[in-house]
Amino acid sequence: MSRWTRWLMVFMAMACGAPMAQDQGAGQQATWRFATFNVSMYRETPDALVQELAGPGSDQVRNVAEIIQRTAPDVLLLNEFDYDAAGEALRLFRQRFLEVSQHGATPIHYEYAYAAPSNTGVPSGMDLNGDGQANTADDALGFGQFPGQYAFAILSRFPLQLDQLRSFQLFLWKDMPQALLPTDFYNQQQQDILRLSSKNHVDLPVVLPDGRLVHLLASHPTPPTFDGPEDRNGRRNADEIRLWADYSTPGQGDYLRDDQGRSGGLAQTASFVVLGDMNADPNDGDAWPGAIKRLLDSPRINQAVAYGNLAPRAAGGTSYARRNSSHLGDPANDTAAFAGGLRVDYVLPSSNLDVAGSGIFWPDPQDPLAPLVAWPEGGAPASSDHHLVWVDVRTGS
Repeated sequence: MSRWTRWLMVFMAMACGAPMAQDQGAGQQATWRFATFNVSMYRETPDALVQELAGPGSDQVRNVAEIIQRTAPDVLLLNEFDYDAAGEALRLFRQRFLEVSQHGATPIHYEYAYAAPSNTGVPSGMDLNGDGQANTADDALGFGQFPGQYAFAILSRFPLQLDQLRSFQLFLWKDMPQALLPTDFYNQQQQDILRLSSKNHVDLPVVLPDGRLVHLLASHPTPPTFDGPEDRNGRRNADEIRLWADYSTPGQGDYLRDDQGRSGGLAQTASFVVLGDMNADPNDGDAWPGAIKRLLDSPRINQAVAYGNLAPRAAGGTSYARRNSSHLGDPANDTAAFAGGLRVDYVLPSSNLDVAGSGIFWPDPQDPLAPLVAWPEGGAPASSDHHLVWVDVRTGS
């Protein structure tokens, strides 16, 4: 595609009302956009992402950056963004791609950032998948070829309260009451070291410009597939999702002990937003029955976003689903372009937060911005096999 053609397409998108950067001007001062995006920016070796971002980058990275610029979230969770302890990949992505216009989109600056350590690729020293070996990616505490692969990070225009951070990276699966842990598959030694979180579970408060503190509850549960009849990944996915349902409900999360040594969950009055690729659809797919509904049905979750008229929608999901008519869920709510389309990515505000709007960046194939999310038959997606999901929260009068 020529540069002139792309500029013409962007102009047409603006004229047609395609998702563009959020207006934070007059009348919008009390509305803040929270988003999650599985960006598929994982690579095959520990330093590959840093090296790529330090160089010219790739079309995929530029497309991801452009999607973020055109939706302009104030707070954004990036799933599948490889972790490095120095935070170099996150710094390079911000400075060299997000803060540089992509095809005329308005650059976006995130002053605050947090890269979360991850259980992915951390060696367990045991044969966790039962194949007779103890050193494969599937034997790590979370699936990964190296520590930090498939990790996640948070970007924010507003101050992140790192001194109040709570993480549950080390919490053992066996310590969740009535856990779905398959004890007939994992022996006692394995149960004693197996962590619940396949990546991490992080509660990181952010302070909005009006002074309100909102807890960001970020995670990326394991896909409920790639296992055997014991369904160890499906069970783990369900309990990873359950952690936030328990944590956000006073009294139900009393058993939880975070990596900082503090016990219990959120207070009844706390405001929060659950963010992440949960790898579970409420109606379709291979997730454990009721896994995501346990969270969606929680009275602590804003029900208009969970199921109602403010549940994020996009025209692209409906178009994609024409390939698969067997699904029960509304394809307009789908967020991922695989398995016929699934709703697996969520931004779920607490019930004490007012929601002004929501959406999914998944343009219809005829939309001028559709090339940003195109996935040619037999090829790699232009950006990701997931789509950015956003919810606008209104906290002022």
